[in-house]
Amino acid sequence: MAARWSRPIKTFPGRVLPWLLLLYGGASLLHFVHNAAYGAAYPNLPEWISPISIYSAWCAISAIGLCGYLLVRGGLTLPGLSVLAVYAILGFDGLLHYGRAPMSEHTLGMNLTIWGEVVTAGLALGVVLWLAVTHRAPRVKAERA
Repeated sequence: MAARWSRPIKTFPGRVLPWLLLLYGGASLLHFVHNAAYGAAYPNLPEWISPISIYSAWCAISAIGLCGYLLVRGGLTLPGLSVLAVYAILGFDGLLHYGRAPMSEHTLGMNLTIWGEVVTAGLALGVVLWLAVTHRAPRVKAERA
């Protein structure tokens, strides 16, 4: 079982994954910076949400992504991909803004940063899931008695 977990990813999606993670991380940072800078303008955003809490949340989410990536790079492929799936799923949290107010009540900048994060998280999640599903243990020939 451990052999399957530690098999390196050498496919095209595996080579694209770090770049998608960087793209998603950048889009996420942009969204969180926008939230911190314009938090008062976001419709129905709770007052207790401060720039410090926003940046702290981004750091915590990014730490999850970094841990997942390091697990994959360290050879623990399936556990790392599992952590990266959680990281990518967290990229959909920006959609919670629309639970507080419809898209029409958000500015263009708000909508662009929200959807930029969501789309890049979706791309990253798609590649992570593809890699997890297609990841196979090397075949071992049965010994003859």
